Amino acid sequence: MTSSAVSGAATGTTPRPPRLGRRTLAPAAAGVALLASLVAGLTTDAPTVWGLLPIGMYAVLSLTGMNLVIVTAVALGSAVLVALPPLGQAGEVLGNSLTEPVTIIGLIIVFGSAAGEALRVTGVADALVRGIMRYADGHGTTVLMYGMMLACLVLVTSLGTLAGALAIAAPLLVPIAARAGFTRSATAATMFLGGCAGLALAPFAGSNIAIMKTADTGYLTYVTVGAGPLALLSLVLAAVVVPWVQRRSAAQGDFYRPDEATEAGRDTVAPAQAARTRRATWAFALTLLATVCYAAATKADTAFPLIALPVLTLVTVAAAGLSPVRAVTAVLTGGRRMLPMLLLFWMLAALFGFIDLLKPYDVVLEHFGPGLRGMSALPFALAVAALGWVGVPGATAAQVILIGEVFGPIGHEVGITPAAWVIILLWASKADTYGPLPNANMVGAMGMARAGRLPYLLGTGWALLLPACALYTVLLTIVL
Repeated sequence: MTSSAVSGAATGTTPRPPRLGRRTLAPAAAGVALLASLVAGLTTDAPTVWGLLPIGMYAVLSLTGMNLVIVTAVALGSAVLVALPPLGQAGEVLGNSLTEPVTIIGLIIVFGSAAGEALRVTGVADALVRGIMRYADGHGTTVLMYGMMLACLVLVTSLGTLAGALAIAAPLLVPIAARAGFTRSATAATMFLGGCAGLALAPFAGSNIAIMKTADTGYLTYVTVGAGPLALLSLVLAAVVVPWVQRRSAAQGDFYRPDEATEAGRDTVAPAQAARTRRATWAFALTLLATVCYAAATKADTAFPLIALPVLTLVTVAAAGLSPVRAVTAVLTGGRRMLPMLLLFWMLAALFGFIDLLKPYDVVLEHFGPGLRGMSALPFALAVAALGWVGVPGATAAQVILIGEVFGPIGHEVGITPAAWVIILLWASKADTYGPLPNANMVGAMGMARAGRLPYLLGTGWALLLPACALYTVLLTIVL
């Protein structure tokens, strides 16, 4: 869904349909590029710089708003046409792609969605938010603000998804914020900052797994130089940004209605069921902590979440006393939502496989290698990180893999370290969450908080974006 469509849904207006020119331009461009790919395949042999054509097509078509699965399929078709491999070799590349780390990331996303649905069905997600807010409510607005941020952070970290976690947290947080006198915009800013910090920290989120795999590093390094500084900066700046939004929006009467301060009624929960939910919540929290500590201590590889996520799911549903039928239904429901992403990542792995046959990076390094070796690592790192401002919409994990595939060989030539790659890839994939333009994450947080003043969320994003750019520049200077 595009940002304009999300905005229309949030404000209750009917979004304008895309212009006809935009709907016809992307397929026409794809057709021209496929024809050019066939011509290149018939007239050139590997190694050839034409092997970069599918990558360029992928980037351009994704920015038009075309469905990302279709974009990946078109780019894969382009790579096949440029390579024109024998039938047996093509089958071998497609078969080998099933076990590539890129495809495994797609499978991790499916498993993560299944685990998230299990947390929702068992009531664990709800219990996490209520447990945190029980200690924060009634201790002043500052403590309440940080309690709301922490609730969003913990839930997003646990589920690995921003929209799904905020959808669970919002019905619980909005009445509390309304009773405390928070404005709609201040509530949205609080949820946005906390949720985005949690998304950066999420150990099994697909984009974060992609960063660790591409940078060839573990979770501890990822948190130390990448996600940790961003999360801490979010918590520190919230003490200034949220009160600023509160004052400005309060002057415009941006308060909740009295009826919105009343929490929606809940069905009476039997003591036995409440006990099972508490048990499941503790079981999930302790198991998650154990798996993260194990992954950090052993520098577990990309495949580790394929074990950790099913274990988390199994422990949670067992502790909650969920029947096998309900447990399987929840897992299948959650996993089914992300099957298109699994297809996308398998095609992406195959795309890179066919590009490897063309060896375009050998040509690039042969021509530009001597000059690159004399290039300073810091300007290169900053330039690649800035690509996040024109990133691939809706698929940050794919964007990370794409950047690693394109710039990895060059980065090796100029001396980019694994820690530096963590910073580069994290910022390249998450910078556009905070600006410079409105995006679906901002609008989604507004919708969950029932807010309607986008400039305040955009200001919140910019208030974090600029200091974070400075922070990561300093960190890159240190680690390079």
